[in-house]
Amino acid sequence: MSCNTDVVAEATTDPAKLESEHVHVVYDQIANHFSATRYKPWPVVDAFLKEMPAGSLGADIGCGNGKYLGINPDLFVLGSDRSLNLINICHDRGFEAMVCDNLSLPYRSNSFDFAISIAVIHHFATPQRRKTAIKELFRILRPGGRALIFVWALEQESKSKRQYTSQDVFVPWKMPRRIYAAKVDEQESQQQTRQDSDLIYQRYYHMFTKGELDELAEEVAAGSVVMSGYDCDNHYVIIQKPIP
Repeated sequence: MSCNTDVVAEATTDPAKLESEHVHVVYDQIANHFSATRYKPWPVVDAFLKEMPAGSLGADIGCGNGKYLGINPDLFVLGSDRSLNLINICHDRGFEAMVCDNLSLPYRSNSFDFAISIAVIHHFATPQRRKTAIKELFRILRPGGRALIFVWALEQESKSKRQYTSQDVFVPWKMPRRIYAAKVDEQESQQQTRQDSDLIYQRYYHMFTKGELDELAEEVAAGSVVMSGYDCDNHYVIIQKPIP
């Protein structure tokens, strides 16, 4: 897959509009179908949550369907997501979750023992917006608190179906028409195109290169990265807020 030049142009001229049309609206449309495919925890995230001391307060920013909210029952984890329909799925599963924007989290500073941001930051369309999203994660951590951040990698394993030559791309989500028609009236939108019997939704992604996430986190707080790596075709970092 290669970069559509329209993606880069729109990200530069109106990133909020791009994110609204090709992230927020799309995930609300595909929420149920997307949720049905999200059930297996990634090993690094699973280990991070299970290593947290009992009673710790955590925030899952961009929690989706709540896949990680119940991993460790000894923790108190608050979920949040931009998609109302995904938050409703969390509520149906008995989780505490709310709709909010990663760029302006409604939490007090220095209040969480840990936070996770799994496959979220890559949906922000400019370096400054990605940096702001990480700043917000850092802000809500208490001194000594840690955050785990995962983003899609440009460098995909050879067996991966996803191969990219550019960093800013539209990634299609294919929904069988029978599933879509059962939920909402059929309609055309800027987010979908017809292909055979399916609907194709285009999601915006910024594919991170090796070291890019580390550099962004270090720009937010120098010396904050305590671990980084590559897992499940993603780059990840763990950042820690220093104790004064």
